Amino acid sequence: MKIKKSFCGNRIGKMSNISFRIMSFLFKIYDLFHDPEKRTSSFDIKKGETIIDYGCGPGRYTRKLSELVGEKGKVYCVDVQKLAIDAINKKIVRYNLKNVIPVLANDNSNSLKSNIADKILVLDMFHMVKNPSAFLKELHRLLKKDGILIIEDGHQPRKITKKNILDSRLWKIIEENKYHLKCKKL
Repeated sequence: MKIKKSFCGNRIGKMSNISFRIMSFLFKIYDLFHDPEKRTSSFDIKKGETIIDYGCGPGRYTRKLSELVGEKGKVYCVDVQKLAIDAINKKIVRYNLKNVIPVLANDNSNSLKSNIADKILVLDMFHMVKNPSAFLKELHRLLKKDGILIIEDGHQPRKITKKNILDSRLWKIIEENKYHLKCKKL
C-alpha cells in the first residue's frame, strides 16, 4: 500500500469537518500541559496593533491576542474552515472579545483590505497550504510595509519552510528560533 504525500494534512488545504473536530479535541488535551498563551510572549505584540491569526483553527491564541492588542487594537481570526469561524464566534460571545473579527477565507484569498496588519501569525498550519507561493503572496498583500510575519513550520521540516519563504522572493527571514521564523517584506 502506498501512502500519499498528502496524508496527515500535508498540503491538503481545507481539512474535513471530522478532522477539524479531532484536531480541536487534541489541542484541548495538549493545552492542559502546554499553555499556548505563553508562546505569544515571543511575538512582541503591542497595544493598538492589528494582528492577523491566519489559520486560527479553534482559536487557541484568540483570548490572549485580544488582551495584548487592547481596546484600540484588532485581531482578525482567518480560516478556511467554517467550524473554525464558528469556534471564534463562540469565544467572542463567551469572553466578550470586542476587538476580534472572524474572517472566512478561500484557499489563498480573503475579504481583508491590503496593508492592514502589523503582524501576521501563521501557526501550526503552513504544512497544509496547497500553494505556498500564492499563500505567501496573499500574506504579503495584507502586511504593512514594516510589519512582521511570524511563521511556524507546522508538520514539515524547517528547510522546506525556509525554501518556500525564500522562493517566493517576497520575504527576508530576519530571525529564527526553534519554534518559528520572523520575516519582513523585501
